[in-house]
Amino acid sequence: MRINRIVFTALLCAVGTPLLACTNLIVGKKASVNGAVMCSYSADDYGMFQNLCHYPAAKHAKGTMRTIRNWDSNKYQGEIPEAPETYNVIGNINEYQVTIAETTFGGREEMVDTTGLIDYGSLIYLALQRSKTARQAIEVMTTLVETYGYCSEGETFTICDPNEAWIMEMMGCGPGSKKVVWVALRVPDDAICAHANQSRIRTFNKKDKQNVMCSKNVVSYAREQGWFDGKDADFSFCDAYAAPDFGGRRYCEARVWSFFNRFSSDMSRYVPYAEGKVENAEPMPLWIVPNKQLGVADVEAAMRDHYEGTPFALGSDIGGGIWQMPYRPTPLSFKVDGKEYFNERPISTQQSGFVFVAEMRSWLPREIGGVLWFGNDDANMVAFNPIYCCTTKAPRCFNTPGVDALRFSMDNAYWVCNWVSNMVYPRYSQMFGSLKQVRDSLDASWLSRQGEVDRRAQELYASSPEQAVNYLTAYGAEKAEQMLQRWQQLAFYLIVKYNDMIVKPEQDGRLLRTPHGLGARVQRPGYPERYARELIRQTGDKLAVPTK
Repeated sequence: MRINRIVFTALLCAVGTPLLACTNLIVGKKASVNGAVMCSYSADDYGMFQNLCHYPAAKHAKGTMRTIRNWDSNKYQGEIPEAPETYNVIGNINEYQVTIAETTFGGREEMVDTTGLIDYGSLIYLALQRSKTARQAIEVMTTLVETYGYCSEGETFTICDPNEAWIMEMMGCGPGSKKVVWVALRVPDDAICAHANQSRIRTFNKKDKQNVMCSKNVVSYAREQGWFDGKDADFSFCDAYAAPDFGGRRYCEARVWSFFNRFSSDMSRYVPYAEGKVENAEPMPLWIVPNKQLGVADVEAAMRDHYEGTPFALGSDIGGGIWQMPYRPTPLSFKVDGKEYFNERPISTQQSGFVFVAEMRSWLPREIGGVLWFGNDDANMVAFNPIYCCTTKAPRCFNTPGVDALRFSMDNAYWVCNWVSNMVYPRYSQMFGSLKQVRDSLDASWLSRQGEVDRRAQELYASSPEQAVNYLTAYGAEKAEQMLQRWQQLAFYLIVKYNDMIVKPEQDGRLLRTPHGLGARVQRPGYPERYARELIRQTGDKLAVPTK
């Protein structure tokens, strides 16, 4: 998701533009509990409305043109020739289990090719429709931008298939150039990696053709511009094209740190780097070998992270309000008496349009092996619905006709989920437990049933792949509808139980009534003790009750 951040000053001064958006987590196949490659994506933007997109497989006659509209703005940018054959795409995964996600880091402003035809979002979905492997997706993406020009800022892409995970960084070469610099590195099978709006690739070995791909000009362009004059082996993509400033480290790299910190006992050494205040602090590695193998639930939990239990935790001040929400208002920076201050920026954020964890499994038929665990809001506030990569029709609640950012619908997952989360945010410590119970129940039920669903799909596939596809498409739609109905019930429950800042008692999941049929006496929790103490610290004896 786009960031519009070139330098920290621009970041702080920008008004009304998306900042520091999106997070990707990556898991190699030997770093996962079952041998699956996994990756995640939080598509974050302020006011963003997103559907679960679907591009059906198709064949195209010679001369067919493909319209390119900017993924962020919907602005018409031009046309390119359509591929003779395109593959089925649901969300950010295709029928061959290729998955692509991104985060935007900005980089040097003068490198943006404003005349380019293809933006980063269009590039993702073009590649998904034209690629059977991650390596092929890299080839498709780089060929397209080198042919038609790349009009977005600096971008980091996650590109995965059932066997390999790659991280690729790309930037344009200035207005009118139709050129890019790029480098892609294969994430080791036993490692985990992440990126979050800050360029992360530093040095790389161009001679390692199995694990490194790059543009011919990736080093020479920096030399021509006077940004690098050392040996090729010492060239750092990050330092030459998008060196991290305070914001790049504290708002962005700190999110990567929080993911690594969950699965490593050695991340304390990188706290000074993530804090962003020590200029020459040791930077984090691009990837680490985790101290345990990860499952889908582990990646989902990481996507719900708010720095809990770390030096960056958001629960220690009054910024979270009376009921201590681990969220902060935007923009990230604010001024008091002319001095600049900032809010922490965790992985889980209220401006997520959608989130997913993609699971790609090489040992199953390709139509069955890929699962997009998908949610239409902040990862912390939604369940991750199972959407198989062969799905031929997006569930209606994830792609509701006539609904958009300005039109609410009770039939639409984005709006119902946001309705619930926006009730919970300001009264987080009171209400989140109720949401979490429903969320975790759905997640657990879907994960526990996955083996059964896979087996049934394989039985059908043996006699008719089409039957398996129809079964899995229907299964995803059924679970999406189940989620929507449960979230509607949750919304009604929350407004009844927590109306007017009180709490209505319940027992065994039922709100209590008096013997005479009225609602039982409500509880009035008042201020949490820590907040009450801070209130009195600020007001002194102003609110003190006089003593006799």
